[in-house]
Amino acid sequence: MKENSRGGNGMEKMRLLWNLRRTTRQFGLPELVFCCTLFFLGGVIGSFLLLSTSQHVEDELVKDSVRFLPHGRSGEALPSSVEYQILSWKPRAVYFPNFATSKQCQQIIKKAKVNLHPSGLALRKGESVASTKGVRTSSGTFINALEDPSGALKAIDDKIARVTMIPSENGEAYNVLRYEIGQKYASHFDSFNPNEYGVLKSQRVASFLLYLSDVEEGGETMFPYENESNMNVGYDYEQCIGLKVKPRQGDGLLFYSLFVNGTIDPTSLHGSCPVIKGEKWVATKWLRNKNNF
Repeated sequence: MKENSRGGNGMEKMRLLWNLRRTTRQFGLPELVFCCTLFFLGGVIGSFLLLSTSQHVEDELVKDSVRFLPHGRSGEALPSSVEYQILSWKPRAVYFPNFATSKQCQQIIKKAKVNLHPSGLALRKGESVASTKGVRTSSGTFINALEDPSGALKAIDDKIARVTMIPSENGEAYNVLRYEIGQKYASHFDSFNPNEYGVLKSQRVASFLLYLSDVEEGGETMFPYENESNMNVGYDYEQCIGLKVKPRQGDGLLFYSLFVNGTIDPTSLHGSCPVIKGEKWVATKWLRNKNNF
């Protein structure tokens, strides 16, 4: 039985080889290449259609998972797509990658460059320009969003208002700053202690820093007291320690100077590390609890 089975299989193989030879003779090499190409194109088109169908199904599932709720007259129709990363809870600091475009950053720098002056300080009781020399060594200028003909600052203004939920009218004019090699800003608070500055019309609640340029080395924004560290080591307000945020063009940094009860958060102490290589451009927006200041 085994021998008969093998013989039958041998005859079948010879028959298949004979048919293949006849086919090859009937259809030459060009015909075979054409058939192979046709089969290949059919596979490609089929794969494309399958991929397109899968992507459509995936898009529909994503669309179904997002809830578009009815909104009020002052609300917005679509959910926000702004990316962010919480850098710290002490202080509350949030990082926004790619918050502005390179073109917007360049437009702001161009507008500020023609009107730079040595940066000043809000002096506390007993302080003078002479006694605070060297604390802040950058140069800068103030620009209101409506003064920018390019519209870049107005667009950024609206975006900051959305991510902070603080109206644009509560924000001061942008303080656009340039730090050259060796220039810095010693650690300080953006909010004002009434015991040191006297009675004020309003208080700075938060600060938004928009980095307008990359910095090759140095120039980080530092928070020496982040998570309540270094608070009992006799910090001299000069050292670049603690949480450090490296400037990158177009990225934004938001941090809150006050606790939710309105008192100053001591961990919001911050400064600008000296620029070691390159140049640093940044636009600072201070946000207040009232729109009179």
